[in-house]
Amino acid sequence: MSEIIDTLFLRTWWSWIRADHAPISGIDYACRLFNFVEAGAWFTFSALVLLRWSRNRRSHIELWYALAFALFGISDAIEAWVLTSWLLWWKAINLIWLFLLRRKVMKQFYPLAKVF
Repeated sequence: MSEIIDTLFLRTWWSWIRADHAPISGIDYACRLFNFVEAGAWFTFSALVLLRWSRNRRSHIELWYALAFALFGISDAIEAWVLTSWLLWWKAINLIWLFLLRRKVMKQFYPLAKVF
């Protein structure tokens, strides 16, 4: 049972800092760079949603939407250093939250748009 809990919630799958001082490969550098770029994209989305909200102030849902984007960006910045089971859960829950918020925003402000 403790092995299942460890795998689902506590395991570190990858870390930038190696306990055994193993060399860092080119793939590690590429993945790390990708995570930082991805974090920047999520922060940009968050800033754009906040900008739209500051101009129109249509709904406080947009503030939650911006927060969800920012939290996803933070999770990608953390992933550039370490990838753990709890971080994967955080990202999964955050992604579901983003989809639910998008659905709510689309239905409320764009009722004629198709929402899949």
